[in-house]
Amino acid sequence: MSPVRVWYHVRDLAAARAFYTDKLGFVETYLDDEGRWARLVHGEMEIAIAEGEPYDETGVATVDVADIKVEAERLRGEDVEVGTVLELHGEMRLLDVFDPDGNRIQLAEELSRG
Repeated sequence: MSPVRVWYHVRDLAAARAFYTDKLGFVETYLDDEGRWARLVHGEMEIAIAEGEPYDETGVATVDVADIKVEAERLRGEDVEVGTVLELHGEMRLLDVFDPDGNRIQLAEELSRG
């Protein structure tokens, strides 16, 4: 299965690379310094970030996490903009996280049944 890919535009490529790797745990797999873009992976989610003016509407990267409440608390402690943890029918928890340019990333935790 190939990874899911989402593109985000960011104003500062170096700052965005640091945010995604240091705060969200992505691994950088490619950097085109001259072209001003990078590819990053977290599990099955692959994103590309390119320097430019961020779009109002774009795709949303979804990243699986083991414990969304722990991640929400950790990210809030690191001054990352996060939304409210939502629980969907006891099946899944979701959390919106925003990068420094306002791009939305969704964290997801699948809940065990039974």
